[in-house]
Parts: sequence; C-alpha cells; structure tokens
Amino acid sequence: MITGSCHCGTITFEISEKPAFMVACNCSICRRLATLWVHAPPAKITLNAPKNATNTYVWGDKSLVIHTCKTCGCTTHWASLEGTRFAVNCRLSDPADIKNIRTRHFDGADSWEFLD
Repeated sequence: MITGSCHCGTITFEISEKPAFMVACNCSICRRLATLWVHAPPAKITLNAPKNATNTYVWGDKSLVIHTCKTCGCTTHWASLEGTRFAVNCRLSDPADIKNIRTRHFDGADSWEFLD
C-alpha cells in the first residue's frame, strides 16, 4: 500500500495496490506544480479530504479539476469532471514507498503520448 498526505495532514490518500507506473507530465500546469501522478479508478484509491478542504482549479479543455489543500497549499489530486478518471500526487508519499515504481514521462505539452 502507498500512502501520502499534504504537508499539514488535512488530506490523505491510500493506494490499495502497487501501480504499474507513475506519470511525470510536462504540460504547463504539471510542470509548475512538480507533480508525480498515479492514475487509478476512483475505487482503487481512498482519499480522505474533509468537505471544503481544497481549492479547485479547472483549466484547459475543462475536463479535469485539480485539488490543492487550502491550509498548506499542496496539490493533492485531480479528478475528471465525468468522474471516470482520478489521480493522486505521489510527490506527497514517502520516497521509500515509491522508489521501485517506474516513472513514465508523458508529453502533455505537445503530442499527448508517452515519451518512453
């Protein structure tokens, strides 16, 4: 199991099974946020976030909402507005817990393809 939390601990998550890989995206927002995403169906990740604990940001094609802790400012997760896609930011996990998980680089800035 992989766990993570924002800096202040208000928002936490658990990933129930080891993911095949993490995603480092080079789109304009992911570069600025320095995120490392694990994508999963919402049922595979337990997210503990009190109601109204995050600020949200919807950008680009308006298909994703990015959540950031209101207290400490850490970007914790994103969810598709359709509710079918979800990801948590594993930069908020203990590095020892994710060290053996492959990181794939995604070209979200141009081709929308993995670069590896």
